[in-house]
Amino acid sequence: MAQSVWGYDSDNGPERWHENYPLAKGDKQSPIEINSKDVHHDSSLAPWHASYDPGAAKTILNNGRTCRVVFDDTFDRSVLRGGPLTGAFRLRQLHLHWGSADDHGSEHVIDGVKYAAELHMVHWNPKHGNFAGALKQPDGVAVVGIFLKVGKTPKPEMKRILEEIDNIKTKGKEAPFQHFDPSILFPKSRDYWTYHGSFTTPPCEECITWILLREPIEVSADQMAKLRSLSKNGENEPVHPLVDNWRPPQPLKGRIVRASFK
Repeated sequence: MAQSVWGYDSDNGPERWHENYPLAKGDKQSPIEINSKDVHHDSSLAPWHASYDPGAAKTILNNGRTCRVVFDDTFDRSVLRGGPLTGAFRLRQLHLHWGSADDHGSEHVIDGVKYAAELHMVHWNPKHGNFAGALKQPDGVAVVGIFLKVGKTPKPEMKRILEEIDNIKTKGKEAPFQHFDPSILFPKSRDYWTYHGSFTTPPCEECITWILLREPIEVSADQMAKLRSLSKNGENEPVHPLVDNWRPPQPLKGRIVRASFK
């Protein structure tokens, strides 16, 4: 398996990442399965707050592994604070993981339930200087995870992202993506689970405080189909749909999951 071509197929997928990225077998890997009966309600967990500048949105791209929206993080213009975090974390990008059908696709699993997709909003701690520096610190990164479930009353929030899909159909395609406030993607409830884990893609650095929102947001079957219409191949290559870009749950290895709610 060549260093640069990890993916989600049997020959280069999650079962084999550790061959090139030994951290993938570490003690604080993500995602995990959350079992309500093992979760500790922690009344000292504060509410979290996001203040995002819609002007920080820059581009949307298909990198062959996910659909990603990139934000300007050169200063504290879109930040996440509160909850389990100390200080303000800057929003850098958001991306999605999804399945080939509506009954799977999320990375985290809640009491055996898999959702159709999972949205990750990636923030980093500027006290570590830059993003690369933050990746080396246990408190370097904070990710807000939001589940997407297929329902009859889809929220319109995902529409803006999905409208751009036709412009980034194939790997390497990028399009401008301006004036977008990602806080519209948050569900009504601010309830969350939190634990210390890792990136769910190589090299799987263990630098993440996860804030996983309990309430999913709804998308329509059509919206999910749109996401699945992306391709992981380049423009003039045979078509390979970009689906099932999720990593299965990893061992908890003694970590405690805390909940902000009872």
